[in-house]
Order: sequence, then C-alpha cells, then structure tokens
Amino acid sequence: MKLFQRNQSLFKYCLYVLIVSLFIINDAAAEEKELLTMNVILERVYLDGEVSQEIRQETVRSVESLLNMYKQWKIIDQDEEQIVFQKQVDDISPLLKANGYFGIANDGTLTIFNGNPNETDEIIQSFFQLDVKKLETHKRQELKNGIRIESKDQYFNVIETFKSYTQIKEES
Repeated sequence: MKLFQRNQSLFKYCLYVLIVSLFIINDAAAEEKELLTMNVILERVYLDGEVSQEIRQETVRSVESLLNMYKQWKIIDQDEEQIVFQKQVDDISPLLKANGYFGIANDGTLTIFNGNPNETDEIIQSFFQLDVKKLETHKRQELKNGIRIESKDQYFNVIETFKSYTQIKEES
C-alpha cells in the first residue's frame, strides 16, 4: 500500500511538473507571436549636408517600445515593415574628416574634393564662385594644393575666409 501511495505521489508530482511546463511553453509561444520585427533605418544628417544611413532589424513588443528606444530621433517615414528615423549631427561627416580637401575647381568654384585636388577630380561639395583675381597668391596656392579638412571649426573657418573673395555677378 505504501508503494502505491509513493507511486501515486510521484505520479501527481510528475503530472504537476508536466502541466506547469506546458503553461510555460504556451506562454513563451504566445509572447513570441506578439513580438514585432521591423527594419529600422537611421539617417544621420551632417552639417556639410552629407547623409549616412544605418539599417537595423529590431524585434520589439510594440511600436511604442521601438519609439522609446529611439526617442532622440525624429520619425521621417513609417509603414508596417519599416520605420525611418533621422538625427541632425552637429559635426562634419566622417567622409570629410577622412578624405576631404578644400580646393578650387576649374571654373573657380570653392569646392571640397574627395582626396587631394591635385590627385582627383571627385567633388563632394561645391560652394560659390571665387574672384580668382582678388585671391592673394598664397591663398590661391593653398587652394590649388588642397586644404585638408580636419574639424568642424576648420570647415567653417575656411568657408568664412573665402566668402570675402566671392565673385559678384554683374547684371546685364
């Protein structure tokens, strides 16, 4: 009789473990079904106008939790499958920092080149027409050789310096 009671207790215990396990598995499956997977595109807009994109896939419980994750970003576009966030970055782009040089294009425009202007004609950004006749010889030579862009402050200082040499178009 004691053997029967022990087996019955063991049976009840095993049945209890089985039922609890089924509830846990069922809850986990229900939670998994409730998860939302979305493509997230993060756009960074730099002071020089360059835009970089990073694409991520996020799995979240709700759109609200996704918005909370990126609360420092502005929503640009959204549909059922993806959401596009954008952020203004108070700096020049990594491209300019890595390989940007101010120079002068053939038409006399203050230009940023992707590499030294003596070695490339790949333009990243153009600004304004310079009155080349007004440029001092050393400033013209600086632009011809290329002025390496190393920081945000230097970027703005060079633009500001050469603004005074802007060519004024004559009206006809």
